[in-house]
This record gives sequence, C-alpha cells and structure tokens, in this order.
Amino acid sequence: MKVLLLLLLSPLQGVGASTRQEDFRFCGERNQTENSSVIYKHSPANISIENTAQALIIKSPFLPSRRNSYHQSSLPPTLGRYRFCIYWFKHNRTLRLAYGKQSFLLGWDPDSSITRERDSWKTGRTKIFNVSYVFKGQKNTSLDSASEYFFPASLEIMPVGEQDIEGQLAALDRLLAQAPALGATAQRSLRHELGALERMLAQVELKGQNQTFGKAALRATVLRVSTTQAPQHLAFASPREEGREVQGFTVDLPSSLFVTAKEEEVVEHRVLLVDVNSQAMFQDENSSHVLGDKVVGISLVDTVVANLSDPVVLTFYHNQLPRNVTLLCVFWQEDSTASSGNWDSYGCTTVEGDRQTYCRCNHLTYFAVLMVSSPEITYIHRDYLSIITYIGCLISALASICTIFFLYFRSKQRDQIMSMHIHMNLLGAIFLLDFTFLISEHLAASSSNAACIAGGLFLHFSLLSCLTWMGIEGYNLYRLVIEVFNAYHDHLLLKLCLVGWGLPFCCVMLIFLSNWTNYGPFSIPVYESIGGKSTSATICWITSPLIHNVINLGLFSLVFLFNSVMLGAMVREILRQNKKGHKLKHVLALCGLSILLGIPWALVFFSFTSGSFRLVSLYIFTIINSLQGFLIFLWYWTMVLQAKKSSNSQSSSDSMKLQPNSSHSHPG
Repeated sequence: MKVLLLLLLSPLQGVGASTRQEDFRFCGERNQTENSSVIYKHSPANISIENTAQALIIKSPFLPSRRNSYHQSSLPPTLGRYRFCIYWFKHNRTLRLAYGKQSFLLGWDPDSSITRERDSWKTGRTKIFNVSYVFKGQKNTSLDSASEYFFPASLEIMPVGEQDIEGQLAALDRLLAQAPALGATAQRSLRHELGALERMLAQVELKGQNQTFGKAALRATVLRVSTTQAPQHLAFASPREEGREVQGFTVDLPSSLFVTAKEEEVVEHRVLLVDVNSQAMFQDENSSHVLGDKVVGISLVDTVVANLSDPVVLTFYHNQLPRNVTLLCVFWQEDSTASSGNWDSYGCTTVEGDRQTYCRCNHLTYFAVLMVSSPEITYIHRDYLSIITYIGCLISALASICTIFFLYFRSKQRDQIMSMHIHMNLLGAIFLLDFTFLISEHLAASSSNAACIAGGLFLHFSLLSCLTWMGIEGYNLYRLVIEVFNAYHDHLLLKLCLVGWGLPFCCVMLIFLSNWTNYGPFSIPVYESIGGKSTSATICWITSPLIHNVINLGLFSLVFLFNSVMLGAMVREILRQNKKGHKLKHVLALCGLSILLGIPWALVFFSFTSGSFRLVSLYIFTIINSLQGFLIFLWYWTMVLQAKKSSNSQSSSDSMKLQPNSSHSHPG
C-alpha cells in the first residue's frame, strides 16, 4: 500500500503557476529512471527539447552563449515520473525550468554549472508524455509523445540585439530630420516608433551593467538595477554637450521607486533613459518652445510609476537665459482623442538657478523645460489690450469708410483733389488692415489651411500698404509745403497708386512664391501658467520672424524717419509764416498730421523695454493705433469746423490742403 501511495504521489510533483504570462511554454512528463541532468545549450535558430535517460536537453536562441558550449545542472535524485515546464519570459530575458518542486534558471549562473561537454547523454532516448506547448497570444496545443521536439523561434519572442537597437535609432534619426516639415499625424507616428524603441530597450542583451546607444539627435541608456540588493537611489549623468543651449542633464531616482515596483520573481529591474535632442515629435497645438529642444524620457520597464512619495529629480544644465524668460518643468501627455498631445506641469515643481533648472516630479514619463515669457504683463492686462484692439479696429474701420465718403463728396476744388485722393487711399488701406486683422484669428481657428494662408498674405499686404501710403503722405506734405513750385505732374496720382498698392503686392507675392509656408497660422506666445496650462494666441500671419523683422520693421523705420523730417519741416514752416494767432488751429493741424504720417507707430519700439514703462507704452500704442481711423475722422471734422469759422480764406484753403489721413498699426 505504501509503494502504491508513493507511486500515486510522485506524478503529483508538479509546477506552480507563473504570476505573469510567459512568451513561450512547453510542458510534459518525464519518467526518470536513473540520476540525470538538465542541459541548456544555445541554438542559433530553433527551440528544441530532447529527452534521454541521462539528461533533459534544452536548446534555444534566447540567451547568448559561446558556440558549442552548454551548461549542465543535476536534477533531483529521487526516481519516478516528474511533471516539468519550460518558461521563456521575454520582458526580463528569463528562461526557467520548473522540474517537480525544483526550479532552475537556465543560462544565468555558469559558475555553478558544469561547462565541459559529455557524450553520455546522447544515447538512450526516452519519450516525453502528456506534452503541450503555447506561444503568447495563441491557444494551448497538445502533442503526441516523442523523445524530441522542435519549434521555430518567432521574431515576437526572440531577444533583441545591439544591432537591432542601433538600427531603430538610425531610422528614428532620419525621421527626425524630416519631422519639422511634417504634420501632426507624422509626429504621432514618430512617437509610436519611439514606443517601439522603448520595448526593444526593455529586452536588449547588454554587455555590461549599463549601456548607452545612439550618438546624434537620439540617445538611449539602459540601467540595470539588481533585485537581490536593498533598494537604493540611482543617479545618472548624461555626457556634456558643448555648444548647445542645454549642455547636459542629471537624473536622481529615489529608492522608493524600486520599492513600488511590482513584486515578481525577476532577475533585475531596468530603467530606460531616452535623450531626444529634437522637439519635432513633441509639438503641441500652442507651438510651445522647449529649452534647447531637449526632451528626456525616464521609465521603469513594465511598471507604471505615479504618485511617488519621494520625487524624481531631473536637473538641466543650460546657458544664462534672458531676464524676461521664465522656465517651467513639464511632461508630455498623450491625447488619444486629438491628433497631438500637450505639455502639462501637474505633479512637477520647478526650481530655477542661474545656469541649471531642477525639475522635481512624482511620476515617470517624457520631461522637458518650457521657455515661458515672464509675467511682466499679466494675463489680465493682455485681455484688456485685446479688447481695446478689437473694439478700436471695429470703430476705426467704420470711421475710415465714413471719412472716405465725406472726402470724396467734398473734393470739388482742383487744388484739393490730389491730397483728397491720397487721404482716401490711405484710409482704404487702414480699412483693409482693420478688417483682415479682425477676421485673422477666426481664420486661424478654422480647419482650412489655404484660407489661413490667404488671410495671412492679405493681412501682410494691408500692413505694407498702410506703411507705403504713410510714406506717400509724407511726400505729399513735402510737395505742398516745401516745394518751391507746386507744379502739376502728369498722371501723378496714377504713379502714386502704382507705388502705394503695387509695391506691397509685389513684395508679398515674392515672399509667397519663394515659399508658400511663409504665410499661415502663427502662434504669439502668451504663456501664462494658469493651472499648469500654457496659452497662446494664433492668427494668420507671417510664419518667419526674419521676414517680419526685415520687411515690416525695416520699411516702417524708413517711413518713420522720412515722415519725421517732413513733420519737422512743416513745424518750421508754420512757425515762420504764422508768428501770431491761430495757435489752436496749428496745434490741431500738427496733431492730425502726426496721426496721418504714422508718428504714433514709433511707440512700438518701447515694447522692447520692461516694467511699468513698457505697460504704459503698450496701452498708448494700442489705443491710438487701433483707433487711428476714428481719430482721423474726428480730426477731419474739427478742421472743417475751424475752416468755416475762419475769416481768412487763404488760411482756410491751406488747412483744407492738409486734410486728414490715417494709418493703422498692426496690433501686437
């Protein structure tokens, strides 16, 4: 009875279930009739399990080993039938044999195994009974009894080599070089490729304790953390990068990170650090600017890390920053419902230094530092300025149309026709600028990229037209006041119209034909950290800051200098001819001429200052220039009333020659 009981119990010496789904499993029963061993041998292609009376031989391509070498360990000495299972876990590169109640980690401990080859196990093959196998994601399959089994090793369960990682990094480098010209869909595809790289890094065979891959825009480092030692903090410092805005970074991972990792029977934990020197795949809808285009990804393989009691500290070392720039530590949050993700600062705190910035975050993901405009002008003042601009542009546009009609019907005398028509053209340019600016933000919010390009082109054309007609107003003032002989020129108005409208048209068409992407959605950085979110205003405008600075500011500077000289000459002429009386009329005339010639536009240069002076200058600039058409309307009627009250017909005639005109400033 005791012998029967032992025979019944011996097959029950089985294998416990694994806590994690394996990538490959082979199970069977082996009748052990003598002392035997388990032998693991590296095979380049296939998985094979062979059974002899002396040994259970396992070959696989999973773990690297020297060619024709093998590792041998003794099996339990008790004879009988044993249930055994072979497990392959790709995520931690573990090949395990569960034999009865014992467990063997194959290929990891060569010092405790026999490494000399024998031939005794090659004879006396015996069958394996009750055989089944399964690959991950497939159904369990039973097989007939046999002494040897072969399985092809699919790519899904194969380990990853160094050459695989380098190939993936090279492919990503090539895609990153093209990414700035691609849209949100291509960026999302790039991030999917980055996720594939992370999965490969989790499985790659390392040559040492730590290993770094890649050289150019993308580098990846794998850090091994042993599970046999007590948890301790882990520090890493990147190589120094001279000549870049961000010269390097350090990472300090707390010991609590590894305590919270899943408790599994694993050989090691892996920390992945991905260093991306390009923001191409992390562009949000606000076109946020990342410091030095440096994005750093930190992750613990197969573990979601959040709400850490001790923060992860990421330190960025960078150049001295301008005084009006504030840094904000953020992380990338993927949005599955949108074409792109966004930067968020939840769970992160920022500590700024002169040449380094410390980011303390309670989770792991992709981190960066946003460059944020300093809050010298708070979002409340920005809202007030925006309201003033929109209301002012609307009033200015209506007033410009009314003034054009009044000028047209009152221009009856021949000596006034030229000046009246110049004023009307300038007011027409102001109306176009006001109108296109009012609809620009709505066009940017639409889904039509072509409409936004057209809106940006027309807005630029209107601005250049205003500047050009302001210059023509200065020339007209010279012609009326300073020219010795106010001679009539053939087709002068036609020539002035060709310059006033033709020059801006040719300019914008050359910019458009050189590269049509020079016009389109343009985000004005209005970053205010409100609830960890960044905001910006998007309009249809010039996308190239270089074109804006050279063309717009350059042309305005020339017009401003010329018109300032003309206004000075006008003041001198008034002082020379009118030494007594009519002071109010002369003051009004000079104020109107200043607006007509665009002199208040010079306030834009004070926007480069800081503090309260900058705030006051912006308010004055916004009010005067957004209401420019309306101010010209008021000036015109004031001059008309003054002319009616004047008893001096010549003075009245001179006043009418200097009738109003206007220009509008591009808000913002």
